[in-house]
Amino acid sequence: MEKSSLLCVFVVVVSLFGNLCRASEKVGIFELKKGDFSVKITNYGATVLSVIIPDQNGKLDDVVLGFGSIDEYKNDTTYFGGLIGRVANRIGGARFTLNGIQYKLPANDHGNTLHGGDIGFSDVIWKVEDYVKDRHLSLSYDSHDGEQGFPGDLHVSVTYMIIGRNRLAIRMKGKALNKATPVNLASHTYWNLAGHNSTHNILSHTIQIFGSGITPVKDNLVPTGEIRAVKGTAYDFLQPRKVGSRLSQVPGGYDINYVLDGGRDHNGLRHLHKAAVVQEHKSGRKMELWTNKPGVQFYTSNMLNETRGKEGFVYRKYGGFCLETQGFPDSVNHPNFPSQIVNQGETYQHVMLYRFTAHTTRH
Repeated sequence: MEKSSLLCVFVVVVSLFGNLCRASEKVGIFELKKGDFSVKITNYGATVLSVIIPDQNGKLDDVVLGFGSIDEYKNDTTYFGGLIGRVANRIGGARFTLNGIQYKLPANDHGNTLHGGDIGFSDVIWKVEDYVKDRHLSLSYDSHDGEQGFPGDLHVSVTYMIIGRNRLAIRMKGKALNKATPVNLASHTYWNLAGHNSTHNILSHTIQIFGSGITPVKDNLVPTGEIRAVKGTAYDFLQPRKVGSRLSQVPGGYDINYVLDGGRDHNGLRHLHKAAVVQEHKSGRKMELWTNKPGVQFYTSNMLNETRGKEGFVYRKYGGFCLETQGFPDSVNHPNFPSQIVNQGETYQHVMLYRFTAHTTRH
């Protein structure tokens, strides 16, 4: 495969991207690579730029949708590859009450708050704490009290790691320094296992989601507060089946939080559990995803509309899928959902682990 020539010519100097800097941090691109498996990340938004993996014949493709320049990420409305926070997904009515105080947030999505507000964590420059090429990249960001309306100072960090063969781990943390605050970080990467520049959309991908419930939503995509079983519905991916197999029953496409099964030990603590498996049959590529979080948002890029991406390729509706492990959307306004509140001195932790393989498959 011909790797993105635009990305390859970036150099890590602030003079090229000085217009993006809100602090003294430089914007750069960092590669993690082991064998023919490679990942590129920028500290602008802690964004995943590319993931290159082989198919069943050894052909390399970039399976992540994205842009060819950092400036395009600055003006992005798709959240391609970004690290989302302080609270990912939607907060209904752009407000919540915590410890008797009502907090008002930016209403950047039809009267609701989406992905942290007008300037979320995917729109800021993260500090590079540690970078060991071919092994890991650690980034941090200090979110101040009142930023986008959220209470308290919050120190957040993310580490991207290549572990073993064709495994990518993402470890996110957030420490509440002086006030209780909601925290729900998520990685918003768009995938197409046939390649980001494939002429095939993701509707023929086979997916299995290890979640027997969903949190249904109102017309504005804010949860009703109900947890509903998926068995026998168009949202039932408990057994592997094609993404598009029941799409006619889901107007517009999938954009819903799944309630994941398992993941708690006898003390009620969450540990890594399998969230989803996706396979693309022509390439033989398979992606398995584990997490320690209770939910995963399955999104079939319903809002992509002639979006020009890397190498000038145009992304269209259903051009990629997202699997965003997370706490449940709008948990701050639904006491029956798992809490996202991190009290002063406590640390939020979120782990994702991807395993990529490629095998000959039958159609």
